[in-house]
Amino acid sequence: MSANAKPLLVFFWSERSGPARRMESLLAHLARKERTRLCVMHVDVVEQPELAEQFRIVDVPTLVLVKGKQVVDRLEGRASAPKIEQMLESHLVAAAT
Repeated sequence: MSANAKPLLVFFWSERSGPARRMESLLAHLARKERTRLCVMHVDVVEQPELAEQFRIVDVPTLVLVKGKQVVDRLEGRASAPKIEQMLESHLVAAAT
């Protein structure tokens, strides 16, 4: 991954989680809006338990922000658009420069 690669927002979710399903459209909108500055990836914790374990996912939904192969931030539980954007703000500004 190069130094100017886009940050990766990993959305850990499950079909059984109502809060995670309600966040899906929010994440889809964010992925479109920030497509030039951010990659968004969905990970189903039921289908990929080893990846969920690697990222120490306890609560679904959880958002994990990865930059340069390092976890730089995370939000656990259902989050609003303003809360997600606040988490991303400093990382996306840095990525855009």
